[in-house]
Amino acid sequence: MRGTTILPGTPCDAPRAGDPPVHRLELRLPDQVPFAAGGFDAMGPMSRAAYPHRHTFYEIVHVTEGSGTHVLDLERYEVRPPQLGVILPGQVHHWEGVRGLEGSLVLFTPEFLVGGPGDEELLRRLGERPWVDLDAATHERTSRLMGDLAEEYRHGADGFAGVLRSLLHVLLVRASRLPGGGGGGGAGTGAPPRGLAEEFLRLARTAGTAGLSVRECAERIGVTPGHLTEVVRAATGRTPAALLRQERVREAQRLLVATGLPVRQVAARVGFDDAAYFCRFFRREVGRSPGRFRKDHDRRVPSIEPGGAGP
Repeated sequence: MRGTTILPGTPCDAPRAGDPPVHRLELRLPDQVPFAAGGFDAMGPMSRAAYPHRHTFYEIVHVTEGSGTHVLDLERYEVRPPQLGVILPGQVHHWEGVRGLEGSLVLFTPEFLVGGPGDEELLRRLGERPWVDLDAATHERTSRLMGDLAEEYRHGADGFAGVLRSLLHVLLVRASRLPGGGGGGGAGTGAPPRGLAEEFLRLARTAGTAGLSVRECAERIGVTPGHLTEVVRAATGRTPAALLRQERVREAQRLLVATGLPVRQVAARVGFDDAAYFCRFFRREVGRSPGRFRKDHDRRVPSIEPGGAGP
């Protein structure tokens, strides 16, 4: 289940046949906050996983050493430290051919952000430009922040959850200011969405791939389709229908590139009963058929290992 956390040793639900494994964030104690921070070694071997997989949580990675490639959905980013990356829940990623990979990670679920001042919107915008090169000064500031987050998490003193949220907010705001970091510009991005729009954006991550309509989303949220459209358009500059189509296309692209599922099964995974209609929809949105798209993005996908909890 998206955004959930588990205790160590809890069995993981197997992904549907052909889907990438799903990693969940383990909690050391039942009452611990859904957050973790530390170096690659501290986070465990899955932090350098070389097979395509998803997360139920957000991951921010500060790469300080190493070489290789970070593959995120359809994009390939050369590891050229220092760099800062953002991986959103549901995205498919893996490390390819990395050597000497070092740095710091911050992991947290959407629930951890509850009450945060627009942090979900900052993360959404950062996810649009998820891999950023850092200059020396920014690298130093980021290192200090990542170190403070890891130390606060490790000690767990009174009030540490509030401190973690505050430090995380500073990290997100500073990251959004970086060139290519997702800050500023574009219709509807002058102020982060609040309330209703945020709720729709959270729902859209799964509603789009489930084939839900704008009306069905509005019913789940408890508003009229017209009001939902007005609020979401004002907050994001786009209609709910366009955002749902975007999510369906993104998920279909992930499955076409990261799995060997037949096109008809990819269609079913993103809510299409009719594979032929899915092909027409995909061609209209992407400009290529699903088969052509898969061939154009063909790469040798590493063998998929069993899923588990971790990065």
